[in-house]
Amino acid sequence: MEILDILIIGGGPIGLNCALEAQKNNLSYLIVEKGTIVNSLYNYPLYMRFFSTAEKLEIDGIPFISTASKPGRQEALEYYQGITRQRNININLYEKVEKVSKENDIFTIETSKEKYLAKNVIISTGFYDIPNLMNIPGEDLPKVKHYYTEPYPYAKQKIVVVGSSNSAVDAALETYRKGAEVTMIIRQPEISKSVKYWVKPDIENRIAEGSIAAHFNAELMEIKQHSVVFKDEKGEVHEIENDFVLAMTGYLPDFDFLKNSGIELQGDCLNPLYHPETMETNVPNLYLAGVVCGGKDTHLWFIENSRIHAEMIVKNILSK
Repeated sequence: MEILDILIIGGGPIGLNCALEAQKNNLSYLIVEKGTIVNSLYNYPLYMRFFSTAEKLEIDGIPFISTASKPGRQEALEYYQGITRQRNININLYEKVEKVSKENDIFTIETSKEKYLAKNVIISTGFYDIPNLMNIPGEDLPKVKHYYTEPYPYAKQKIVVVGSSNSAVDAALETYRKGAEVTMIIRQPEISKSVKYWVKPDIENRIAEGSIAAHFNAELMEIKQHSVVFKDEKGEVHEIENDFVLAMTGYLPDFDFLKNSGIELQGDCLNPLYHPETMETNVPNLYLAGVVCGGKDTHLWFIENSRIHAEMIVKNILSK
């Protein structure tokens, strides 16, 4: 069996960047991706726009041409999937990595379809796969959605949106404008400061005028078939009619996979252990790249500030 120089787990923007860096340095490599190319972006809301400008989303210096100042989901899909075709990136799709083990300096990577050998492994799996659950009664009902794509299914429905991040605010505004009756349940005392600056005044004005109901310092306690129960900032319990719950409570990396691969996780945020100058974990020749590096602190890393990981990793591999 061929022993690859690098096996990359995850075909998102940073995984693709790692592949391009390997190509430039004549290293044999393979990306294994459980879904489609940039699968997380594919699962973003259909009309989502990035906070970043196009040039900050570029990889390997390849120009990202956008007609808008802030590119959207479809433009990003065209850009990253276009690079994959044009540069003939070696990638296997719809193949899930199930286990990474190491013996005598060689990694064995077992997937849903095949087994591979590699001298180095890069984990670039992001954090969009596992919803951050509320762990309340009724969360497993079909009416509860942890992923939001578009507003049309929620027209004329009573919607509860949980959270105050960009995804929660986008869901609240879009469903409201398609005729939903929207109530936001928010743990914090205000809309998150990280919400896109051109969107934040919109949601605050809709709340101020009463078009969207919002309960701050509040907590959803139970989800029932036709209602929800929540506690307000005074500790009083309320039950309101409800058709759908959009739980925009964030997402987490696959910590079990990281642990089973031998990576140490530290502190309450389960930050994976890695060297900040090489991205090498406590397992020699096993590297992390992209937002997976942040543990539960998923707001630390983005495409724009983790693009450099590919160059750092390949430089370290070549030095050995």
